Amino acid sequence: MTTYTSQHLASADAEQDARRTWLTIALCFSVAVLEGIDFQAPGIAAPGMAATFGLDRLHMGWVFSAGILGLLPGALVGGWLADRIGRKWVLIGSVALFGLFSIATAHAWELYSLLAARLLTGVGLGAALPNLIALCSEAAGERLRGTAVTLMYCGVPLGAALAAAIGIAGFSADWTLVYYVGGVLPLLVLPLLAFWLPESAAFRARQQSATRAAPVPVVEGLFRNGSALPTLLLWGAYFFTLMVVYMLISWLPSLLVGQGFTGRQASWVMFSLQIGAAVGTLMLGVLMERLRPLAMAGLIYLGLLAALAALGLSEAFASMLVAGFAAGMFATGGQGVLYALAPLFYRTEVRATGVGSAVAVGRLGAMSGPLVAGKMLALGFGSAGVMLASAPGLVLAGVAVFYLLGRRREQGALA
Repeated sequence: MTTYTSQHLASADAEQDARRTWLTIALCFSVAVLEGIDFQAPGIAAPGMAATFGLDRLHMGWVFSAGILGLLPGALVGGWLADRIGRKWVLIGSVALFGLFSIATAHAWELYSLLAARLLTGVGLGAALPNLIALCSEAAGERLRGTAVTLMYCGVPLGAALAAAIGIAGFSADWTLVYYVGGVLPLLVLPLLAFWLPESAAFRARQQSATRAAPVPVVEGLFRNGSALPTLLLWGAYFFTLMVVYMLISWLPSLLVGQGFTGRQASWVMFSLQIGAAVGTLMLGVLMERLRPLAMAGLIYLGLLAALAALGLSEAFASMLVAGFAAGMFATGGQGVLYALAPLFYRTEVRATGVGSAVAVGRLGAMSGPLVAGKMLALGFGSAGVMLASAPGLVLAGVAVFYLLGRRREQGALA
């Protein structure tokens, strides 16, 4: 009888843990969808926004950059706070911040209020992502950590595809609509997060332990006890991968129009890119645990180089759709693999800080990508030159991912 009761209780506990894990992933996925809407919103709203405020391309560049710039301090501060006060409530505050300032974007009255709204929206978006990653990875446990993060992160390209669909359907005539959608929905999700999202069990256990009174210093957590090399490699891989992702998001529609495609066709290519991103995030997340490190790194970065070459050289609309799908699959899918890798190299007490630092460095790449592409276009390199100029950085990122996957597999074999 005692054995039966123990087995029954263990089974009930396992079922409760599984429900908690899937609830965490589902709620974090919904926030990731909302993040994806806002990431794509500037590209959808840009024509109407420029007409409303009389902004030229230089001023619109500032508007785009303000949102990306806000991601950097948001990721750093959001990760640092989460390791001290908890992932759940920092995430809730982040969602409230980017929801409110997305609505504020729609109510901007001139350039500077618009820049301030985009900057603070970016802070909220940046602070949310390390917490989404930490919550999902810690809820899933060691064995399913990578799968949980990739399942969550595929919400970002799906949200971006939803924003692109607004442009395809012609609902972007009023540029404020996409920002109302991107602002009201996060505020509606807040009660669900407050009542249903469980705090990380790993974080709670650390809070209850004797070590909670002595938090690990940031430098020690990121650069000592064998963490220095993984941290630097993660930073390099994030920087160059996100540089390409944001180069595509920022410049691809303009490049397509410059190649003779219509604005509606450009929106379809962006929609294809985001659907490819969702497929790639899931597919590469599953393959990460199955392929050898060299095969995985080669698949992501050789596939991305081939897709970029196709984008630069394709002339037919159908081939451009295929190239866009492939670019999204390998660029954002590779980004999803990086997000799944990062939490594996840090202890619970510094996990959100470590992920946040990598995300912040990635945002530096995100800011530099559009600037480098713009400079190269101004120098007359053309679409193909811009796409292929990213090759050296992607090779470095591929080498870093190869090493990180190999090291992770060695650690798993020793465990």
